[in-house]
Amino acid sequence: MFMPTAKRVFLLSFALVLLFVLACNMATAPIPANSPPAFDSTKAVLELQATRMVLQLTQAALNSQPTAQPTSQPPQPTEQPGATPHQIPPTPTADVEALIRSANVLVYENTDEYGIGMWIGDTLDMMGIKYTQTGSYSGHFMEYLNSGTKYDLIIVGAEAKDKISGEFWDVIHTRLERDKTALIAEIWYLDTEASGPISKILGGCGIRYRKDYSLADSIYWWDSAHPVFNEPNTVLPLLHYNRYWSNQTGDQIRLGGSGDATMLAGLTASRGDEGVLATCYDGRVIIQTFSDHDYKQADILPLWENYIHYTLKNHFLAVP
Repeated sequence: MFMPTAKRVFLLSFALVLLFVLACNMATAPIPANSPPAFDSTKAVLELQATRMVLQLTQAALNSQPTAQPTSQPPQPTEQPGATPHQIPPTPTADVEALIRSANVLVYENTDEYGIGMWIGDTLDMMGIKYTQTGSYSGHFMEYLNSGTKYDLIIVGAEAKDKISGEFWDVIHTRLERDKTALIAEIWYLDTEASGPISKILGGCGIRYRKDYSLADSIYWWDSAHPVFNEPNTVLPLLHYNRYWSNQTGDQIRLGGSGDATMLAGLTASRGDEGVLATCYDGRVIIQTFSDHDYKQADILPLWENYIHYTLKNHFLAVP
């Protein structure tokens, strides 16, 4: 029967030692109990040689055994306390919401003389955003536009019959291109402006004037999942109108030009050429061609909050 190598080495060693001891005892005369043991040099040499022989045989047997291979994975390096793992740090991002709340906004809103409410200013107040309001004083508006002050957002609320026209759009266009300023324009009179300086903004946006319309009608969302209709408020289509303006209530727009415009809403249930709301310039610009006060205030204010939030967010993502 096969016997493991280690066990055979042990039995062989034990037998050699036992034989050596018996041989030594047999060759040695008995010693009286009361006599001290005499040193036998021959016996000591034999014992030393026998011991050395046993050790050599044992070591040789051990060396002949195959070396055991490790069966477990080598230990992994342990991180020292306080050590930082090697990883790519995340790119720091600005707190856009805080930037929106601290934005510098310039507003022209010309419904002040009609006493029907300054809904744009009301929205900014509700959002807690400080702003410069010129009301219907277009001269003051131009002074601010020509100043060295940088604005994060310019709002043109030209709903009433006074107009922001001509060179105003030249200055606004310069700020759009140079400062990446955001713009929200509520304008009902593109039929008289489309071929003038505002054409630079319309062309860069990617929209064109189509035709005007006289009375307010239902407005349908063409992209209901767009952030303009969902952040921070979910706003339903303006299907219910309350006509305030008896004529020249707005214009229709369509895609055209080299910009990145997205048509968001129109006067038809399905997407077409009768658009009244568009966004462009990487989301920094919104063009609205219908009039706020033809619809309910409870529907318009949340929509304007979304306008402001959306354009400012994209402005701050575009500037360092």
